[in-house]
Amino acid sequence: MGDFTKKRWLPLEANPEVMNQFVQGLGFPEDAAFHDVYGFDDDLLAMVPQPVLAVLLLFPITPESEAARLAERETASKDACKVSDKVYFMKQTVGNACGTIGLLHAIGNNLSQIDLAEDSFLKKFFKSTSSMTPDERAEFLEADTELEGAHSVAASAGDTTPPDITVSVDLHFVCFVHVEGGLYELDGRKSIPVYHGASSKEGILKDAIKVIQEFIARNPQSHNFNVIALSREKPESIHELAK
Repeated sequence: MGDFTKKRWLPLEANPEVMNQFVQGLGFPEDAAFHDVYGFDDDLLAMVPQPVLAVLLLFPITPESEAARLAERETASKDACKVSDKVYFMKQTVGNACGTIGLLHAIGNNLSQIDLAEDSFLKKFFKSTSSMTPDERAEFLEADTELEGAHSVAASAGDTTPPDITVSVDLHFVCFVHVEGGLYELDGRKSIPVYHGASSKEGILKDAIKVIQEFIARNPQSHNFNVIALSREKPESIHELAK
């Protein structure tokens, strides 16, 4: 979740139930939800409700993961031209806020698939930040006391007791989304979205898992990995199905 010198929040647990309560309190609909991904073989992936809209990964920050992040900078800068300007991306300046930023990345890149409640926090947040730069979105988040309060409640609602807020947590959330035919890794500690090649709405889960397996391969002895999918649980409206 990074080492930040400014504001610091309590870390958010990788717990779909907590995440769902958190975002639903901010205007997220009940026909979409976060779910655990229990394994990577076809049978376990088939248990994840479809369609999948985004994939979250919680992973340990280690010397190996940091070395990979630094090595990736040059490649990412070369691929910057491949990054769609439709990707909603924000930087992270608040310590331990990576869980909430991961949720915002998941939702913000699927606004056409999710009906946020009118006049809700999330509806207003994305309307306010839609034309901002990633850095401006980070500043907006840092100044937002409503989201900070909701995050604090959610962080205290998990199955494990949160650590002291001054403690740096060596776990970090990133989000994988499909935008305009590409798979993107969104990490607020990085300067730009990371393009991971072609993907599709139908293939986002398996495509994201391929990249996630690379994360795991760097630290095969660690058990501190969690994968969570955001799925829309009901089919399109009757009106849409009739088209």
